[in-house]
Amino acid sequence: MPQALATKPTSKPTKPVSANAIPKTMTALVKPAARPGLELREVPVPQIGPRDVLVKVETTSVCGTDLHIYKWDEWAQNRIKPPLGLGHEFAGAVVKVGADCEQAKVGDFVSAESHFTCGNCFECRTGDGHLCEKTVIIGVDCDGAFAQYVRVPERNLWLNDRAKITPEIATLQEPFGNAVHLTSIHNLASQSVAVFGCGPVGLFTIAIAKASGASGIFASDINDYRLNLAKKMGATKVFNAKNGDQADWFIKANEGFPVDISLEVSGAPAAIRDAFKIVRMGGKVTLFGIPSKPVELDIAQSIIFKGITTYGVIGRKIFETWYRTRWLLESGTVDLNPLITHRFPLGEYEKAFQLLASGEAGKIILYPNGKPK
Repeated sequence: MPQALATKPTSKPTKPVSANAIPKTMTALVKPAARPGLELREVPVPQIGPRDVLVKVETTSVCGTDLHIYKWDEWAQNRIKPPLGLGHEFAGAVVKVGADCEQAKVGDFVSAESHFTCGNCFECRTGDGHLCEKTVIIGVDCDGAFAQYVRVPERNLWLNDRAKITPEIATLQEPFGNAVHLTSIHNLASQSVAVFGCGPVGLFTIAIAKASGASGIFASDINDYRLNLAKKMGATKVFNAKNGDQADWFIKANEGFPVDISLEVSGAPAAIRDAFKIVRMGGKVTLFGIPSKPVELDIAQSIIFKGITTYGVIGRKIFETWYRTRWLLESGTVDLNPLITHRFPLGEYEKAFQLLASGEAGKIILYPNGKPK
């Protein structure tokens, strides 16, 4: 039984959608071939299996992973098999339910866990499904949500309450969950926290640290636009790593002392090394950013002799993280609205990707079925 759907009913059920109202084809944003760029195409509406649902996508947001695929960089070339429909962060309404689904209903307002796990391996059966080696990621390994409709296994659905969360914020639960996971392993109250990288997950992390009562939140990036967003989300002090010794700055910013907790979200090799360098003896380092190549690190000096606790984060704990995410957002403890900096219809995807590539954006929302009036 899908836990996520069992938590609460949808607040405003909508009228059932007639099968005749679902078109045969739809507009989707596709990586058509092994080259840079994307295309808008008219493609068939996905066919669902007996344990799947069809969701009409109301909102979707652009992720750094999507930008990698757009650029067709080395990671994308080694992972993506075109043609592929992109997009893994979304919210919308269920319009069709498979014959063997147990709880999903037409009209449900949903988001989804983007990692489709096998459910049968050791990790899945012992509460670590986010580590499943057979994971299929929507918009990466199968067609995604930069489209008018998307197919989702019922067990991956997350039921939202329209009275408490907007479609735009509901869409952000998937990436926000990464930040919830990487912060929830620490007690951040009264702790000094360093955040390396002020992309969306780094900015989410700053907001959570602020809400958790961190004594100081120090953030670095190489983009002033994002550093300004970091201050808006609650960073105590910020630093552009282009302007000097990043490690030295963090310690000076913390009144001359190493920090209690380092959260590395950028994946930059220098930042990874500095995350260990600036943390106190017995401190904690959490790694989320993915470097483009192997990073050389002095394990003895950086970890062993300092007694450091290190934790690597991938995705969200399924579905533990989602429950924490729901509370943080529905309670108003964390407000993500300041990070939604741009909104476009799906057809203006080029503007969205160019903005994201420039670093002059926070989270960008796309509307595959048109922006609501």
